[in-house]
Amino acid sequence: MLLRTHTSPVQIRTMMNGTPPPIRIIAPGRVYRSDSDATHTPMFHQIEGLVIDKGITLGHLKWTLETFLKAFFEREDIVLRLRPSYFPFTEPSVEVDVGYTLTNGQRVIGGDGDAPDGGWLEVLGSGMVNRRVIESCGLDPDEWQGFAFGTGVDRLAMLKYGMNDLRAFFDGDLRWLKHYGFSALDVPTLSGGVGA
Repeated sequence: MLLRTHTSPVQIRTMMNGTPPPIRIIAPGRVYRSDSDATHTPMFHQIEGLVIDKGITLGHLKWTLETFLKAFFEREDIVLRLRPSYFPFTEPSVEVDVGYTLTNGQRVIGGDGDAPDGGWLEVLGSGMVNRRVIESCGLDPDEWQGFAFGTGVDRLAMLKYGMNDLRAFFDGDLRWLKHYGFSALDVPTLSGGVGA
């Protein structure tokens, strides 16, 4: 037995369940890895997305991720950089970095990472769904294309709130929760927004 290391199987099950495209899903889940340090935890929350439709391009992927990250970080000056990478089920595959600037010695997401006071942080992996995956799921890859992405929710929250150690999320220290403004009964809503 192996604990789930990613949420990607949800994508395949969705494509193979007989529902005809277009397909658009978000697959959240708890996953486990053998990592433990300030930026990695043995258990974390992952969200994966999948889009299958006609005429889907890498431009659609970039626009989707940029729109999401602008809404999540509540900033319009989000700049993305796509770096070539390798994931077994996407081709081409890209790592997505977000630009940051240094303000009072702290990383603030937003702005051009190539600026003298800036840099880049990796926030997620993504790519175009490999033709062989589409074909293996019973779809014609000449007719249907798609993109997929995956990100750690805990890491995004760490960046949004300027935290330097993910492990604090799991310590249950009420002083820490109050310092960052978290309340056990304060649940974000779509109408209230992420920053509400």
